[in-house]
Amino acid sequence: MKDTIIDIALKDAPFEGWSMDSLRLAAEKAGQKPQMADALFSDVAGATKYISVFFDTRMMQQLENMDVEKMRVRERIAAAVQTRLDLMAPYREGLKIALAHYARPLRSLRAAKPLWESADKIWVWAGDTASDYNRYTKRGLLSGVMASTLLFWLQDNSPGNAATRQFLDRRISNVLSVGKVIGNFRKKAA
Repeated sequence: MKDTIIDIALKDAPFEGWSMDSLRLAAEKAGQKPQMADALFSDVAGATKYISVFFDTRMMQQLENMDVEKMRVRERIAAAVQTRLDLMAPYREGLKIALAHYARPLRSLRAAKPLWESADKIWVWAGDTASDYNRYTKRGLLSGVMASTLLFWLQDNSPGNAATRQFLDRRISNVLSVGKVIGNFRKKAA
């Protein structure tokens, strides 16, 4: 039911806004009583956070069908992020409105957790088994890549989102170069 309400609410957000009232309306459209939205999402912040779960679940379902054996890690990460963006495409206008919830300074801190969880899912799917500081570094860097790419994508009007794909490739290249610098520094320090 959460998925159904989020699906409807995101599609309606350009017309209804993003509030508990719009979530209640989405619950009604789903054939439920409006109070179902209150029961499932204690507040707008809870619904906004659930958007990440909504897309993560769909992303992981799509990624399960992908043959990754011949892909480099970089390609796996790019494919996962791009898959998530592709799944979000039909909801772009609604996402602009819903994600504006995080625009306030204290609320922006709340966006970090769902972003981290998404990055973790992608790294695990890509085959990462690190349990030391690398685990946190990789997820932190990917969270930054995902956040900047999402912001770029929300404004991208290029055909087939080609500019976003190029932006994502550049961000991944930037992250890889940071990793090389850190690796070289560690070798020299040792």
